[in-house]
Amino acid sequence: MVIRTGRADLDFGGIRTEFGLPDEFPAAALAEAQAAVSRDVGRDDREDATGLPFVTIDPPGAKDLDQALLVQRVGSGFRVHYAIADLGAFVVPGGALDTEVRKRGQTLYLPDGNVPLHPPVLSEGAASLLPGQTRPSVLWTFECGPDGEPTEVRVRRAMVRSTAQFDYEGVQAQFDAGTPHPSIEALPDFGRLRRERAAERGAVELQLPEQEIVPNGDGDWKLAVRPRADVDAWNAEISLLTGMSAAKIMLAAKVGVLRTLPDADDGAVDALRRSAHALGVPWPDGVTPSRLLAGLDPSRPEALALFVDATRLLRGAGYTAFNGEVPAVSTHAGLAAPYTHVTAPLRRLVDRFATEVCLAVTAGQDVPEWLTKALPLLPGLMGGSDALAGKVDRACLDQVEAWVLADRVGQSFEAVVLRADANGADVFVAQPPVMGRCTGEDLPEGERIAVRLVQADPERRKVVFERL
Repeated sequence: MVIRTGRADLDFGGIRTEFGLPDEFPAAALAEAQAAVSRDVGRDDREDATGLPFVTIDPPGAKDLDQALLVQRVGSGFRVHYAIADLGAFVVPGGALDTEVRKRGQTLYLPDGNVPLHPPVLSEGAASLLPGQTRPSVLWTFECGPDGEPTEVRVRRAMVRSTAQFDYEGVQAQFDAGTPHPSIEALPDFGRLRRERAAERGAVELQLPEQEIVPNGDGDWKLAVRPRADVDAWNAEISLLTGMSAAKIMLAAKVGVLRTLPDADDGAVDALRRSAHALGVPWPDGVTPSRLLAGLDPSRPEALALFVDATRLLRGAGYTAFNGEVPAVSTHAGLAAPYTHVTAPLRRLVDRFATEVCLAVTAGQDVPEWLTKALPLLPGLMGGSDALAGKVDRACLDQVEAWVLADRVGQSFEAVVLRADANGADVFVAQPPVMGRCTGEDLPEGERIAVRLVQADPERRKVVFERL
C-alpha cells in the first residue's frame, strides 16, 4: 500500500517501478492487521503508565509515531521515560503479516508518498502513539546521575497515553521563547550532557547538509536543506541512550542483534589528518577525530569538505546476530559504544525483534524459539532493505535535482568542492541545494568556486557542472 501525500504532476512512479516497490499489502497480511486491531492488548501483566504525561516529537504531519518521551529532573539527576510502540502486541510470529514485513524491511519515504512497513491501520492507527489515545508500548525508564549516565535501566510492557504531539520546529520555538512543555523542560540539559558523553567516548558526528524534497505549491517539487535545530540532537540522544542500553542487555545475555561498525583503521585517520592539513583545518595534538569534527563550523566550506572526507571513518556498517557467544565486533565505531535498533519498530523491522530479546532477558525468561530462529536472518534482511532505501533516496534526490535545474543549463552558480578525484569532483551548490559532479582542472577541496551547469537530464537523473 502506497500512502500518497503530494498532488504534484511530476510523480515518482518511474522510481517505484524501477525498484519494484510494492503498491499494496497481500490480503492475508491486511486481514491479520485488521484482526490485531480488535484484540485486547491491555493484559493484566502490562503496567498502567497512562498517568505519565508523555509527548511526541516528530516531523510535521507524521502519523507513524514510534516514540513518546518524558524527561524529569530528580534531585541532581534525571529520570527519563521513553515509550516505544509495541508491535509485538500486534504481529503474530510466522504469520502472513510477519512474512510480508520481513520482505519489506523498513518504511520507504518518497516525496509523493511512503511505502509503509506495516499496514496503516497499525502504523498510523492502533499501534501509533497518537495523542489522546491509550496505546500498548514498551516502556524504558532510565535513572540517571548528574552526569547523564544511567544508574538503573528498566524495560517492560505498559499502556501509555501521549498528551501532545509536537514537531521539531515548534519545540525549538518553545525553548527559544523560554516556554517549554513541562514534560520536556529538562530535555536541553539532559541532551547536552549526553552529547558531551558522546564526545568523550569518541562518537563521530558529520554535520552534512540534509537535503529534503518538498512540494512548492505549483504542482511540482523544490529542494531545501533541512535546518539542524538543537532539539533534533537532544531528542536523538534519548534514542541513542535506549539503543546502547538495549545492546548492553543483549551482550550480557549473549543473545541478540547489534548494529555494528568496525573501528576505522590507522590509515583512514591518517588520511583524514592529511585532508585537514590540506584544507587548512588546524588539528592540535591530542585532539581526537570526534572532538575535531564536533568543533567545526558546518557553514564553513573547508568544514563541509572535511565532513565528506570523514565518511571514510564510518565504512562497513552492518548488523550482527549472535546467540551463545559475544561477537568479535560488538560496537558501533560511529557511536563509540555497543548499539542496537529498538526505537522505531513501526518503520524498521529489526527493532521489534531486538525489543523482544530485551523484554525476555530482563524478565528472566528464555528467548522464544521463534525469535532465536529469526535472529540469524535479520542481518541479511536489514542489509538488503538498507541498500534499497539508500538507492531510492538517492534516486529521488537525483530526479528532483534534474527537474529543478532542467531550465537552467548554461547558468552559473557558486559551489563548494567536496571531494576531488582524477575525473573531477563532487560539489555542493547552496541555491538551490544540489550535490553534483563537476568537471575541469584545479578543483581544490574545501574551496568555493564558480561553476556552470552543463547538463540537467531528468530522464537519466543526471546533473553535471563545469568549472568556470
